[in-house]
Amino acid sequence: MHFRLAGLYFIAAATTTHALHADAGSKEYVVNDPAYKQECGSCHVPYPPALLAAPSWRAVMGGLDKHFGTDASLDAAPRAAILAFLEKNAGTRDTSAGGKPLLRLSETAWFRKEHDRHVPAATIRLPEVKSIGNCGACHAGAERGSYAERDIRVPGGRTK
Repeated sequence: MHFRLAGLYFIAAATTTHALHADAGSKEYVVNDPAYKQECGSCHVPYPPALLAAPSWRAVMGGLDKHFGTDASLDAAPRAAILAFLEKNAGTRDTSAGGKPLLRLSETAWFRKEHDRHVPAATIRLPEVKSIGNCGACHAGAERGSYAERDIRVPGGRTK
């Protein structure tokens, strides 16, 4: 199986559903679904499914042909398997606005509450950051699922 992403082809890993573990106190997540990590993680941090509700994940997966300016289309089988993983491990927090599911983590109320007060707009514009969606720029452990305070290194420093 393969998918087309900006004209490139990638070989996907086996599409099996694996557990997602999150300890709310530690802000540590383990995302160990190989297809999700391969397909989504090839372009960005494989965001922990618990950070968006199932309707948001369905909307994201339903628009892969226009995925934030990139064609991230998947063949039917890997798309269905990844969507099943995301839905099974989705969060219970409401991630909608005006009755519509939000597609970006950075647009959710809880994300904005956490980041707007600590990360100045100038930091987001830094070359090593580029986007608020670039979790790894500040969360040194994002690739391994750690969003814990001890792993935060904000370029240019935090604000209080």
